[in-house]
Amino acid sequence: MIRYWKKDGAALVAVDAPGRDVWVDVRDVSREDLDILEKDYGVLAEHLQDMLDVDERSRIEKEDSYTMLILRLPIYDSRYEVIYFTVPVGVILFKDRVVTVCASDCEVLQELSGGKVRDLSPANKSAFVLRLMGRAAIVYLRYLKDLNRRTTAIELELQRSIKNNELVKLLAVEKSLVFFTTSLRSDELVLEKLQKGVAVRFKDDEAELLEDVATDFRQAIEMCNIHSDILSGMMDAFASVISNNLNIVMKRLTIVSIVLMIPTFVVSVFGMNVPFPAGISSSPIAFGLIMGGCAIAAGIGALLLRDRKVKPKKALLAPAAGALVLPLAKK
Repeated sequence: MIRYWKKDGAALVAVDAPGRDVWVDVRDVSREDLDILEKDYGVLAEHLQDMLDVDERSRIEKEDSYTMLILRLPIYDSRYEVIYFTVPVGVILFKDRVVTVCASDCEVLQELSGGKVRDLSPANKSAFVLRLMGRAAIVYLRYLKDLNRRTTAIELELQRSIKNNELVKLLAVEKSLVFFTTSLRSDELVLEKLQKGVAVRFKDDEAELLEDVATDFRQAIEMCNIHSDILSGMMDAFASVISNNLNIVMKRLTIVSIVLMIPTFVVSVFGMNVPFPAGISSSPIAFGLIMGGCAIAAGIGALLLRDRKVKPKKALLAPAAGALVLPLAKK
């Protein structure tokens, strides 16, 4: 779907046809949209394919009639298991217009067309690129905070009961962080090239905006790294907890098996035509005596094999060190 936006006063308004200083907004791309971009705007077919490739990395390319930037922007889609990921967005800068191409819809482009970004003008190509990347950094930070909240909620669930569903959710969060980290780093490389004046020349009054965008990207990358480290440590901790719980269960099952072997052994012995001790074979309570003895033996075995909780001992190092210091001080 192709839409056209033009600045009217302080706001962007939709227009019916393309013209000078217009933002050509292409989202949810169809075959007809690609034909229009290729025939009417002269965009190379391989560039269009790169913009729609989900694995395409951020980069800058300069042609005779336009300059192309491919950026990785964050996206949220609850239909997938990994609800936070990134998509490539192509930004094509012509002399008299700006074209953006995205295979799906994303919040960054929605906020740009919705008037949530101040002083957005397709006539100023360099400022348009900076404000787009600045908004992308803000959305990255917003999604990272939401991922942090989701991680905290999953952690609370795992503390109550470790289930496979929560572990799968943690794995999905980890995948989202990997997507974000990779995309942010590739976008940062593009931003560094822009700072060096590659492909796009910025005005003197845009230097502060350029530095602000770079700062936001560095902050987003640091947040990604911090969340990834925390999540990795959390996954290792829960893996240790699961292994420890399994060891405890196996230990208890082993104790139960050993305890049950005692009466089984006694019953097996008397089941092989072994004569009873004198005085017991004719007793009416012989069976009860044998079963009682088995129960007592099993109880003693369980008592000997029970879990013993070791009481924590008081630290002796600090008092001992103090005791050594005091006599020396008296001397």
